[in-house]
Amino acid sequence: MLELTILIPLLAGGVIMFFPVTLGRKIMIATGLIHLLLTLTAVAGKATPCASKYFTTTPEGLLILLVTSFIFFFISIYASSYMEEVEISSEPTYLGCTMFFLASMSMVALADHIVVLWIAIEATTLMSAPLIFLHRSKTALEATWKYVMICSVGIALALLGCFLIVLSMDLGGVDVPITFSSLAQVAEQLDPIWLKAGFIFLIIGYGTKMGLAPMHTWLPDAHSEAPSPASALLSGALLNCAFLGVYRGHQLLYQAGLGEFSGNILIGFGLLSMLIAAIFIFDQTGYKRMLAYSSIENMGIIAFGVGIGGLATY
Repeated sequence: MLELTILIPLLAGGVIMFFPVTLGRKIMIATGLIHLLLTLTAVAGKATPCASKYFTTTPEGLLILLVTSFIFFFISIYASSYMEEVEISSEPTYLGCTMFFLASMSMVALADHIVVLWIAIEATTLMSAPLIFLHRSKTALEATWKYVMICSVGIALALLGCFLIVLSMDLGGVDVPITFSSLAQVAEQLDPIWLKAGFIFLIIGYGTKMGLAPMHTWLPDAHSEAPSPASALLSGALLNCAFLGVYRGHQLLYQAGLGEFSGNILIGFGLLSMLIAAIFIFDQTGYKRMLAYSSIENMGIIAFGVGIGGLATY
């Protein structure tokens, strides 16, 4: 069952907070290994979703899931030794939220329903925010609030984008489930004006979480204040999940014959992100902030590449 990649870390996160921290670290590593094995099973095509109305396997989703699972497994091994050397005041909170974070990112990778994808990306914000505040300093509190407020506003705009896509279905006389796989089959019947408007809100909303400039301002502070294992998850996994939301919207417009419109927007945001990251990275002294701006540049490169297009894009 494909949904086990979501349920297992979710259940592990619910119980891990009540175990001694030494045992909790072992549970985290074991969960990471099980998740990786389940992911490899899904990639091999031997796992199918039970709730097919909401979840599905796509090449891009499985790629994000595999990258997330691979990164999480090795970060969990590193985090175990990291927490022995670095004092964390709320280690059970870290362990539990990390499990919830993995579950929400897995949900993003597998989501096919537009609203389920939105819920999953919003859940990644709520599950990762406590990881930024673990050191409980004034700067950590500021970074956490900035992360929650900016990303929540962005996610709210993405929800409006979802509503506009549904409106394009209504005006186009389309009556199908609001899943990306169903909409792909009737994309040319959707109202183009509201579909374009929906994509604009999607890229602003999910692009905020992805770290595209100029909506990137939360990212350097959040990465610099989070513990190193959590910062690695934010860079290596979370941003990819947010990009998946943008990519699914771009795919829908391409299938509707509007790929040039969404592609030009992606190229613009990509070039701007690369430019801003290249300018600000020179003034950074902390290596975490340098890596944060490097992540912004990487997301800009990805957006630029998808905007240009090619066989691998669609």
